[in-house]
This record gives sequence, C-alpha cells and structure tokens, in this order.
Amino acid sequence: MARSLILVALISLLPFLSASSPSLESPKGRRVLVLLDDLAIKSSHSLYFGSLQSRGYDLDFKLADDPKIGLQRYGQYLYDGLILFCPATERFGGSLDQAAILDFVDSGHDLIIAADANASDLIREVATECGVDFDEDPVAMVIDHIGYAVSDTEGDHTLIAADDFIDCSVILGNKKIEAPVLFQGIGHSLNPSNHLVLKVLAASPSAYSANPKSKLSNPPSLTGSAISLVSVMQARNNARVLITGSLSIFSNRLFRSSVQKAGSSTRHEKAGNEQFLTEISKWIFHERGHLKAVNVKHNKVGEADEPAIYRINDDLEYSIEIYEWSGGSWEPYVSDDVQVQFYMMSPYVLKTLSTDKKGVYSTSFKVPDVYGVFQFKVEYQRLGYSSLSLSKQIPVRPFRHNEYERFIPAAYPYYGAAFSMMAGFFLFTFVHLYNK
Repeated sequence: MARSLILVALISLLPFLSASSPSLESPKGRRVLVLLDDLAIKSSHSLYFGSLQSRGYDLDFKLADDPKIGLQRYGQYLYDGLILFCPATERFGGSLDQAAILDFVDSGHDLIIAADANASDLIREVATECGVDFDEDPVAMVIDHIGYAVSDTEGDHTLIAADDFIDCSVILGNKKIEAPVLFQGIGHSLNPSNHLVLKVLAASPSAYSANPKSKLSNPPSLTGSAISLVSVMQARNNARVLITGSLSIFSNRLFRSSVQKAGSSTRHEKAGNEQFLTEISKWIFHERGHLKAVNVKHNKVGEADEPAIYRINDDLEYSIEIYEWSGGSWEPYVSDDVQVQFYMMSPYVLKTLSTDKKGVYSTSFKVPDVYGVFQFKVEYQRLGYSSLSLSKQIPVRPFRHNEYERFIPAAYPYYGAAFSMMAGFFLFTFVHLYNK
C-alpha cells in the first residue's frame, strides 16, 4: 500500500519535474508564470501573450498576491520563465519574494519585469539587483518635447516615439525595425559597475525624467540618452532578464497604434512595439543567440584516441563543435573568432580555431617545452550570444631518459673536444715514451 502511494505521488510530480529546468533542445512547451496586478491585463495585453503562446509557451496567469504562488516544489522549479506585469505589488503571495526571484535567475531561468509610474519598492529593488536603477522620484516620467509622438495631445509629451535601438541583430533580429516604439512610463539608468546589463532602447538626447504635472524646480536626475527605456541583462549563467519602465509598451493599444514622431513627415500605420517586443522576447527565452558546444576532442596528430598525457613537443590536434539554436533546430554556428588556450597559470598557446562552416572548429599546435598540468580553455563571449566556458585538463610530461636522441647535433662541438683531447693525450704519451 505504501509503495503504491509513493508511485502515485511520483507520477503526479512528473509534469513538474519535466519543467524544472529549461530544456533548450526545444523551447516549445516551456512553462512561464505570469503575475498580474489585475486579471484585466490578461485581455488588455492579449496580443503580446498570444505571440508567446503561438510559439509554444504555456502561460500560467496568476494574481501577484495569490497565496498559492510558488516557483518550486520538492526542490524542483515548476517554471522556466517568469513575467512580472505587477508593478504596483508591494508583496507577493505564497512563498514568492525578492530572494526567491533572484534565486530563480541564479538557477539559469529567465525574467521579464515591467514597471510603471506607480512601481512599488519591491519591483524597484528586484530591478536594482539586476543592475538597473529606476528614477528615485516616485512621480517622475520620461518626457520628451522634441521626440514625442504626435498623437500625444495632452501637452506633457510623455508618450514618446523612441527609435534609438541597440545595434545587435542577435537581440533584435535581422529585420530592421522601421517604425518607432511607443513608450510611456518611467526611465532608468544602468549601474556602471554591472557590465552584464545592456541598453536596448534608449531615450533621445532631448528627453528627461521629471513630474509631468509640475514645473521643474531642480535639474532632473536623468537626462538624454543616459535614460534607458528598455534594458536586458545576460547573467554569467546565461539567464536573461528584460527590464522596462512601461507596462503599457506591451499593451494592445500601443501594439495597434499608428505612430508619427514629432518633426517627421512619415507616419507609420503601426508602431514598432509588436515587432520590437516579439523579437526581444525570442532572445530573452533563448530562441535566438543560444550556443552549445559538444564533442570536445584532442589527440596526437595521426592518432584518433585521446591520450591520458602528452609529452613536451608533441604535435596535437584540438576540435570542438558549436551550434546555435535557430528557434526550431540546432544550426552550425559560423564565426572566425573562436580561440582556444593551452593554459597553465597563463596561456602558453593561443590559437584561433578554423571552421568548416558545418559547426566543427579545429586547430593543431605543438605542445610547449614546459611540463606540468595544462588546460584546454575556450572562453567565448560575444554580444547577444550565450557565453561558452569550457576547460579540459591534461598533464604534460618531459622526455624519459630513453627517449632522448642518442647523439644530439647541438653537442657535436663537445664530442669533438672530448675525442681531440683523447687523441692529443695518446700522441703526447707516445712521443714522451719513445722520444730519445
């Protein structure tokens, strides 16, 4: 009876265990928890949610204060991604808190945070831990009297038509975003000590952050292109985070709106919000820019088996296969800047790997004339791509006593000196004995 109960319990946990870690063999079927301040957001932002579901994501919608919220069960994560569309939440329900969210990211999972003018301290603190600082003024919004959208008729010019995108096709896709993105919300700055966070959409040089309902009495704390509207972070474990100060940027209203930037005669029938957020979501959830390395091999030239030890001055070959997830399958990754180090305390050999453009990278070199414990190291970090950090340890020994050459050409002068001395001694002895 007890065994049957345990079996039933294990079977009931299978769906959760299968979703406990992100399976990048196929992103489809991945579970994402969406926390909302109000369930009405589910319908007002349905176009964005629909784009995720059409790509195979299983969205679990819950109110942010739901007492049953939990990211883990029995030590296993139930979700692969987390979307926080609950900027006003002061406290999460269930077992979810700031520490749990940060642990979620530290475990390699992805996160999207959308704030707005009434962002709570909790949301601000989570963003700060990810390298982003929202404007400290709780009523400040991004204002632009030059780069505003023409449809902003209120006079405060808080509806911005932003088009200062990051120049990275890995993050934003190969198709250029022609129409500006409509943004209405709060700005943030990047922590200069955090080199992992990137500004994806920046404000124009004429923008500033202030209270739109009052006159400026002091200089604004955030101005110009230093204001980031949308930022991303890729952690060292390749977890990805998206942070923006606007919840409405994801809304159906802005997805469907036409846009014309002030001072421009071009009017776009549709704002760039849908294309921009769809493409960046693909990157956040590892549908693009994710690399994997397999089949790391090394061997002596002319041999196929991997040795347990090398000898100094051996000629060796090193190869590795690198693939990129294309959204539907693994495709060969082609680049000319992948390098391998033969490393002991410092690199003794640094070689750029050549590729056959089918995913295989290889090179050959001579083991340095230094013995000890070396490592083959590949450290590959490029903008937009997940980082690769591979190492493989191998000892290197000196020549054994019976492996040296019998006669070393460099020692011929010494051989000659020895034999000439012997010949001279023999001649001297002969002359001394027989000379009268």
